[in-house]
Amino acid sequence: MKIHGLQKMTLLDFPGRVACTVFLGGCDFRCPFCHNSELLDMNAPAVMDDVELTDFLKTRTGILDGVVITGGEPTLRRELPEFIEKIRDMGFKIKLDTTGNHPDVLKRLVSERLIDYVAMDVKNCRERYGETIGIPGFGTDKIDESIRFLLEGKVEYEFRTTVVKQFHDKDSFIGIGKWIRGADRYFLQQFVDRETVPFAGLEPRSEKEMKEYIHIVQPYVGTAELRGV
Repeated sequence: MKIHGLQKMTLLDFPGRVACTVFLGGCDFRCPFCHNSELLDMNAPAVMDDVELTDFLKTRTGILDGVVITGGEPTLRRELPEFIEKIRDMGFKIKLDTTGNHPDVLKRLVSERLIDYVAMDVKNCRERYGETIGIPGFGTDKIDESIRFLLEGKVEYEFRTTVVKQFHDKDSFIGIGKWIRGADRYFLQQFVDRETVPFAGLEPRSEKEMKEYIHIVQPYVGTAELRGV
């Protein structure tokens, strides 16, 4: 397993746990506002392999209690279940970041009790999904399936949306709220421009607008909060 990035410690990415974050390359979305665009096609140089990661984790036993697996889109990697199993056998809890575009893999990981927490990106309302992920005409059937599955509560989870002025408005959050109705947790994240973002000129929404959007979604979910504002 090639690993394309490692954040050795985070107090933010895995709720309630001290964790490291492992970045895996490859993604089937092309979001114009992606912060990790260098990982999309797996051409970025690997920083280590799974053996080297295991060696690193051995030195962090008693310091870290969780591992976040993100990307890219981790569920594209065929060896992901076996990779996670090795980490779990070392005593670490696992959080998975995913787009939800591979519900079959998500369901397998949950059914085999390989993951403890899922953060799924809900990129936009159904009507603007293709535009937002850079794939015109994209059908959301698989996203629907993953949302429905997580709403069953078989694993702890959150939904989240990165808010970009050019892609999100009030109607976006009316649509998202109805789509994830009954969810435990939902977070809005303010877009931050970086050198790795593939399209120039994208902008965040204001703090006032972010608060308006969270107010729109709150009636539909258990907890709705802002991040990065």
